[in-house]
Amino acid sequence: MTANAQLGDTLWLKHGEVARLLAVLNRDGEAARVVGGAVRNELLHLPVGEIDVATTAVPEEVVRRVNAAGWKAIPTGIEHGTITVVIDGKPFEVTTLRQDVETYGRKAKVSFGRDWVADAGRRDFTINALSAAADGTVYDYAGGIADIVARRVRFIGDPDKRIAEDYLRILRFFRLHGWYGEGPLDAAGLHACIVARGGLEMLSRERVRMELLKLLLAPHATPTLAVMSETGILGTVLGGVPLLASFENMVKVEHAVGVEADAVRRLGALGVGVHEDAERLAQRLRLSNAESERLMTLECWWRVSPAAGDQAAHALLYHLGPQSFADRVLLAWSRSPAGAANEAWRQLADLPRRWAAPAFPLKAVDFMRRGIAAGPALGAALRAAEDAWIAADFPADRAAIDAIADQAAREAASV
Repeated sequence: MTANAQLGDTLWLKHGEVARLLAVLNRDGEAARVVGGAVRNELLHLPVGEIDVATTAVPEEVVRRVNAAGWKAIPTGIEHGTITVVIDGKPFEVTTLRQDVETYGRKAKVSFGRDWVADAGRRDFTINALSAAADGTVYDYAGGIADIVARRVRFIGDPDKRIAEDYLRILRFFRLHGWYGEGPLDAAGLHACIVARGGLEMLSRERVRMELLKLLLAPHATPTLAVMSETGILGTVLGGVPLLASFENMVKVEHAVGVEADAVRRLGALGVGVHEDAERLAQRLRLSNAESERLMTLECWWRVSPAAGDQAAHALLYHLGPQSFADRVLLAWSRSPAGAANEAWRQLADLPRRWAAPAFPLKAVDFMRRGIAAGPALGAALRAAEDAWIAADFPADRAAIDAIADQAAREAASV
């Protein structure tokens, strides 16, 4: 056992909801610690997101104590010892120490216990097996601190066995390396992932989607994806050929224009060349409707260029809206010969910040006043007027708008 690190005066651990929760669980012969990613990130000096707690108390006792404290206890995974505790609107997963008796895929038979070493031994990676007591003492039973120092992602125990317990750990191995690792991937872990990659087909598409989208945002996503591609794993996930150069360039142009990294946009750069690619990814990864629609709008990215001029750029922004415009422009930029420092492309990508597309100023009543009756001719007049208004680069003065309406009305009346 190693207990050679200290979190110090960590605010989230020693004050607020976490401190109150640990105080309730740390008494009357029971113990509780923060476990997993929160401890890992604190040691890496990275932002801490979700905070999970492990305890020696059995689930029924956890519920009793939580209710007595006036908090809400939700039995989200009580068969595996997990209770979601809600304190002042903030959720925390509290799980009883356990040991897998049998494992079969994602599911496992477990027995509850009081052995912190055994509980750590059933986790996936050494850097996720750390636990921290309320006083800030970090307990390391698997060499996780050394791996954090080395920026190495390593399976606990036999990588083959860890993966056989849950094939999603293949993707988690790469995702965690993309976020927290540096240099070559752990050789034993990588070999085990290659051997077991066929198991990815057994996973639900939703779980694969979640891991992939998280990886695409990682600081070291590009070299990690390159290894996945070389080993055949990325092609299995995408169901097609990955476009690694486009992905790497997308990361660069996002940074160049100062937009926030976006997983769906990066997925488009990695996997969408034509419309059929977007359809395949939407189905294969079970993307949401909104995510699917964004990939679909990337079609015709090859038509976008700063050389087309301001009117074409305004028209594209008008038709697509700011988000889809940014997606298509950045994708086209990532696949152009121009580098990330190109000023013309930067100005085009920056257009939504400088220009807001106006609303079409004409309505049906404007044409009815010009003698166009309700029906197909009225619809045709509206469409023709809008096309002419866009082609004229969105004039706002009344005289120009009236001239466009008059011309469209004459054309509709002559049909």
